[in-house]
Amino acid sequence: MRILVVDDNAANLDLMLYLLRSFGHDPEGKPDALAALESARTGNFELVLADILMPGMNGYEFARRLKADAALASTPLVAVTALAMPADRMGADEAGFDGYITKPIDPRTFVSQVEAFLRAGSA
Repeated sequence: MRILVVDDNAANLDLMLYLLRSFGHDPEGKPDALAALESARTGNFELVLADILMPGMNGYEFARRLKADAALASTPLVAVTALAMPADRMGADEAGFDGYITKPIDPRTFVSQVEAFLRAGSA
């Protein structure tokens, strides 16, 4: 599956890409939200994973822009973030995220969490 992963932390980005590739997915990584928006418009992704705390355009604004684009609005968008308080989840929901995975990610369960969102998006 084609998955776009957006995270400004290179170690986090590399780990997510590695895990997804290990399970047969075709991920593309971007270090910032602006570059990710451009890729989302041309990449035919089945899922987008995005950090919230990023310099420049944060994940909330990224979500709003992605969901405002008619061609991308139906693409499942999942926050992958260290922000784990109930108010943070509400903010993610309000911005347009379809799901939420907290950091630090657990390498043993991360891909199954992502695949659950892929299944939900194709249902």
